[in-house]
Amino acid sequence: MLKERLNILLAEDDPNLGLLLVDYLQTEGFNVKLCKDGELALTAFEDHPFDLCLLDVMMPKMDGFTLAKGIRLQDKKIPVIFITAKSLKEDKLKGYDLGADDYITKPFDEEELLWKIKAVIRRIPENKGESKPRHITLGKYIFDFNNQSLTIDGKSKRITEKESDILYYLSNHRNKVIKREDMLEALWGKNDYFFGRSLDVFITKMRKYLKDDTGLSIENVFGVGFIFNVPDQENK
Repeated sequence: MLKERLNILLAEDDPNLGLLLVDYLQTEGFNVKLCKDGELALTAFEDHPFDLCLLDVMMPKMDGFTLAKGIRLQDKKIPVIFITAKSLKEDKLKGYDLGADDYITKPFDEEELLWKIKAVIRRIPENKGESKPRHITLGKYIFDFNNQSLTIDGKSKRITEKESDILYYLSNHRNKVIKREDMLEALWGKNDYFFGRSLDVFITKMRKYLKDDTGLSIENVFGVGFIFNVPDQENK
């Protein structure tokens, strides 16, 4: 049982599974709001405060990915776990690209879901309490973490929240070997195949974003991880 009753938004169109999860999670100490489609879930999110979202991917009226985008527009930090009957790699990568904290595939054991929820919740205070500098100088770029932007020669590019977290991690470990597993644990909470694939996609994006300064590079270290090579400069 958790010390505080956290509020969970559950978007699930299967009434049997939905009611089963509501009963189980309430027994484990959560308050749960069940919605049978994506549109109802988005309305509920707009009207009530939640601490975590469990979103089925395949739902009528609005799918889970679209719902997650709507939720992220209102709260960039709220944890999201996707529930799906699909096990395709592309679906999992899409979910992680949207900023999902975890993913569980039907059929699943309720205890496995509870473990995932608690693992995500344990990371919330760390994410909220971390103090990050507003501006970071990276070669010719200015990285504004709070506004999620990269600026060079007066031209700014908006990046996503997850991209900002990744770039911050890279910049905070510049010019030294970054172990792949350490980066995955810090940014996603665990090291597995799908998070690793998602990290590779983000690293490719970072290289494109930083290509206008040839002094910057994200170097692969075979079998270990990366080195973010940055000229020696101090943060603004």
